[in-house]
Amino acid sequence: MHHQLMSPEQTTRASKFLSLVLRHKPEMAHVILDSAGWTEVAALLEGCAKAGRSLTRAELDHVVTTNAKKRFEFSLDGLRIRASQSHSVEVELEYTAQTPPERLYHGTATRFLGSIRKQGLLKMQRHHVHLSAETKVTLEVGARHGKPVLLTILAGEMHAAGHVFYRSTNGVWLVDHVPPQCLLFPELLVKDFG
Repeated sequence: MHHQLMSPEQTTRASKFLSLVLRHKPEMAHVILDSAGWTEVAALLEGCAKAGRSLTRAELDHVVTTNAKKRFEFSLDGLRIRASQSHSVEVELEYTAQTPPERLYHGTATRFLGSIRKQGLLKMQRHHVHLSAETKVTLEVGARHGKPVLLTILAGEMHAAGHVFYRSTNGVWLVDHVPPQCLLFPELLVKDFG
């Protein structure tokens, strides 16, 4: 066994392919996802090989465990695998409703603020709006789409008003919709979008 199973580039490529298969296009690796997004590991490895993207079980384990964002999870017996979130195929991730902290955060880009002020945060192509309990990562997400801006969500008040919050296995908070009145916008931007 040589010291490094896969280079970071190989790991990233494999992770991207697995994300595509387990979130959006299971047919690319000839697998079917069940209603909760799971597929058999054996079938996935076989399907990846058929698709010309062969992976060993050890490489798959490596991709899952080294993924900083915890994009994938194995079942307790290790025989099945699924993506943790962001599916575009309909799956029911068995999240349990939880009480959120008083404040949650969402990073976005300034150019989206006009529509967010009118409609709030919508889930768009995703199953849920993704919120975070910390601000650093959140701003990095916003920066991917332009000049970043941090929105504060009055999660405690939303929860008290009956909105259901879920927490995914990797610690992201999920909710169906954040109405505009439950958002705090950074003050300095009010004049830009008034």
